[in-house]
Parts: sequence; C-alpha cells; structure tokens
Amino acid sequence: MTNSWLEELETRLEQKLEAFLQANPQQEDLLAEQEARDRQERLRRERLRLRQEAELQRQSLLELAGEIRQWQERVERARAAGAGDLAERAQAHIQTLMDRGRDRWRALTDLGTRFAQVQTELDELTRSKPAPAAPAATAAKPGKGSVSGDSSGLEADWAAFEAQQDLQDLRRRMQL
Repeated sequence: MTNSWLEELETRLEQKLEAFLQANPQQEDLLAEQEARDRQERLRRERLRLRQEAELQRQSLLELAGEIRQWQERVERARAAGAGDLAERAQAHIQTLMDRGRDRWRALTDLGTRFAQVQTELDELTRSKPAPAAPAATAAKPGKGSVSGDSSGLEADWAAFEAQQDLQDLRRRMQL
C-alpha cells in the first residue's frame, strides 16, 4: 500500500513539473543549465581526486624504486662477501618489489586513463553549453577560456610526461 501511494505521489509530482516546464520553457533551460553546472562541478572534483591519487601513486613508485635500489646494493654486498644464499634471497625480494612496482604502475596508468576520460567529458561540457557566468567572464577577458582549457591539457600532458620519465628511470635502475 505504501509503495503504491509513494509511486502515485511521484507520478503526480513529475506531471506537475512537466506541466510547469511546458508553461515556462525558460525554466527548463535554467534547469538544464543547473544540471550541466552540477555535472561540471562533479567532474572537476573527480579530476582533482584523480590527480591527488595519481600523485600518491607516483610517490609510492618513487619510494619503491628507492627500496629496490637499496636491495640491489645489498645483493651486491652479499655477493661480494660470499653470502650467496643471502644474495639469492635478497634477489627474490627484489623481484617481489618489482612485481609490486608493475602493479602500481598499472594502477597509475588506469588512473591516467580515467583522468583523460573525465577531462574529455569536462571539455565537452564546457564546449557544448558554458555556464551562465562563463560568457560574462569571457567577454571581460577575451581568450581567457581557451587559455585555461589549453593549460589544463598542458598540465595533464606534463603529468603524463613526468610519469613516463619516472617509469623510464625506474626501468633503467631495475636493469642495473
């Protein structure tokens, strides 16, 4: 009984909203703009969260690279001292650390992919229908909108470049 009452109320409210929006088309536009702004804000928060998570992953990878380097030095010291068994155990530990590094790198790559998706959605939203405040800001400062769009793309490209450089550095260290 409660379900049918609730469903009936929801149906009536939807009908009233539709009738109101048909009678006031400008309100429908305002509602759509508000939804777009809300989605844009959610995407911005998601982009920030992904950026922060990627930075944590990147730091974790750098720490792991340092740990691998330390264990490689220990392997060399153990071998130089004739402690072959200890060197082999340390080498096995290095392999475990390297496997962990590959897993973390995959996670970082996945974050990069998700970041690119969010950025694409955000760019599409920005291009398709700017928020009402955006045209006034663009009129006051010509060209500013395109610069910030390029800037965020540059930041993403730079972050990807740094991550790639760190990965290459890590691979070089692991090969030593």
